[in-house]
Amino acid sequence: MIPPLSLTRALVDRLPSRTDERGPVLVEAPEPDFHDRTAAEILDLCDPPGTVWVFAAGSLIWNPRMNVAERRAARLEGWRRAFCLNDRRMRGCPSAPGLMMSLDRGGSCSGVAFRMDTEGDAHAALVSLLQKEPPLPPERVTAETEAGPVQAILFAAHPDFALYRPEPDIEELADILASAVGHVGTMAEYLLNTVIELERAGIHDLHLWRLQEMVAERLELLPAPAAPLPLPGGDQPASP
Repeated sequence: MIPPLSLTRALVDRLPSRTDERGPVLVEAPEPDFHDRTAAEILDLCDPPGTVWVFAAGSLIWNPRMNVAERRAARLEGWRRAFCLNDRRMRGCPSAPGLMMSLDRGGSCSGVAFRMDTEGDAHAALVSLLQKEPPLPPERVTAETEAGPVQAILFAAHPDFALYRPEPDIEELADILASAVGHVGTMAEYLLNTVIELERAGIHDLHLWRLQEMVAERLELLPAPAAPLPLPGGDQPASP
């Protein structure tokens, strides 16, 4: 039986929920034809024609951002979940930078293979998905599923990408995840949400599980938020 999470909402709430501080935009806009060209290249290689599989390892599992025709548990060799994208704008800022999760080379990874619903305009469906991901050509991989291998595309980090940074050692990474805050939230909240959703999908990632334990240990050293003071006369503050 998997033990309870060490990281909790109460611990996450010991951090500021967000900040208005933001770093500069470091990613250049792609060439105007990038999404159309990339979609056409992917479809040209599909076998059978029009069949597009996508390997999901993170938020795509619970938020596919595409219409799904089929879903299979899958495993991928040669790739692993990694916090390898600098974040100084979303869940990090210049004074409290974060690292977002992607896929990086090496190791192995359990996830989900989705077959896109490409009925109608397959090109338009694929362009729509590509526009929601970083402007990098997807990798082509072989994912093992219970019904046999599938050729899939994979959205992964690339060493030449402007935001790429190799994942640091686990102690440094835990320090980063326990302190980073940006204008949409904190890295601790992101880690908690990711572990919860992966467990719901039947995926127990040992690396992320250890990280949530280490981040919880660091947040326990922070003071808990003060309880609101009672109003004069014993009245309680109104609910928001």
